[in-house]
Amino acid sequence: MDFVMKQALGGATKDMGKMLGGEEEKDPDAQKKEEERQEALRQQEDERKAKHARMEAEREKVRQAIRDKYGLKKKEEKEAEEKAAMEQACEGSLTRPKKAIPAGCGADDDEDEESILDTVLKFLPGPLQDMFKK
Repeated sequence: MDFVMKQALGGATKDMGKMLGGEEEKDPDAQKKEEERQEALRQQEDERKAKHARMEAEREKVRQAIRDKYGLKKKEEKEAEEKAAMEQACEGSLTRPKKAIPAGCGADDDEDEESILDTVLKFLPGPLQDMFKK
C-alpha cells in the first residue's frame, strides 16, 4: 500500500500530514538555518559585487589605454567641452543659444524649394505649367 501511495503522490509522503490538514513539523533550528541562509546569500551578493567592480576597473584601464593610444576623449569630457563652448559663445547674449540644425532638415532657404518646383514644372504639359505659374 505504501508503494501505491508513493506512486500516486509522486513521492510526497513526507508532506502528507500537511495535505490532510495536520500540523506541520516544527524544526527547532529553522530560524537559525534561515538566518544562516540569508547571511550566505548576502555574502554571495557582496562577493559578486566586488568581482564586478574589479572587472569594471580592469575594463576601464583597457579603455583608458586605448584612449591614450589613439588620442580619444571620454564622452563626459567631450560633453563638458561642448557645454563650455556653448556658454562661452553666448556669454553676452540675452537669449538662449540657438540649436544647430543639420543641413537638409528644413532650415534651408526658399531657393532650394523654388528650384525643385521649377524642375517639376518642366515635366508638366504647357497648359498646366501656365496654371501653376499664375
